[in-house]
Amino acid sequence: MSKERTRNGQPRQSEGVRAFKRGLDVLQEVNRSGGIRAGDVARALDLPRPTVYRLLETLEELGYVARSASDDRFRVTRLALSLGDGYDPGVVICQAAAPFLAELSKTLVWPVDLSTYENAAMVVQETTHSRSPLSIDRGMIGKRLPMLRTSAGRAYLAACPARERDLIVSHLRRIDEADDRPFLERTRLDQMIAETQARGYATRSEGEYNPKTASIAVPIVRNGAVYGCISIIWIRSALGIEEAMAQFVSQLQETAAAIPVET
Repeated sequence: MSKERTRNGQPRQSEGVRAFKRGLDVLQEVNRSGGIRAGDVARALDLPRPTVYRLLETLEELGYVARSASDDRFRVTRLALSLGDGYDPGVVICQAAAPFLAELSKTLVWPVDLSTYENAAMVVQETTHSRSPLSIDRGMIGKRLPMLRTSAGRAYLAACPARERDLIVSHLRRIDEADDRPFLERTRLDQMIAETQARGYATRSEGEYNPKTASIAVPIVRNGAVYGCISIIWIRSALGIEEAMAQFVSQLQETAAAIPVET
């Protein structure tokens, strides 16, 4: 039986094949982006929004994508590992942490970020900035945070194994960013690491990185490995560091300990 053909002689796709191709296109767009909203997928592929929403819901039901509880972005899951380089281990902790961050945002009105280490920086994977009425920076997903001038970077450096920390610091010295130089001074760096390890959390309170804000970060540690850091960010003029530590640290630490991590 001969197949139907289009005017240019190409085989005509059946409705099932066309729907399957659209599903693959949507999955590839999510995979390529690293995290994307349904409306952006529709625009990128020039598809009707209802079609994209339906396909994403199907992919989510099948376990190939997961929708973030904090910013409505879709990301590929472990099941999609074989689809290409778009899969990132950070996505796993991101999926696990999202509901915990959403719950945390109900009690901590200031925005909270989850970041993971990547190539001499901490990268924001999840955030409650879009939910917080006190946020001054909504576009945080994917933002790279310097290791030495943010609480997330300091928390990671203090909690990671000594060999990994030495490799990261050596990398930062090779990059040689001017703003990092004062913090790479050996005595100052050693003191920061020791103080952070003794406390179990890191602070940024003197206007470094962003003069308007301060932050506290706690690491997510399992069996000696650091899977990421949870940070809370607030406006410096609104809250002092001592008051912030008293209000936020215990809840951040409880959340970091509760997040399920595959070890």
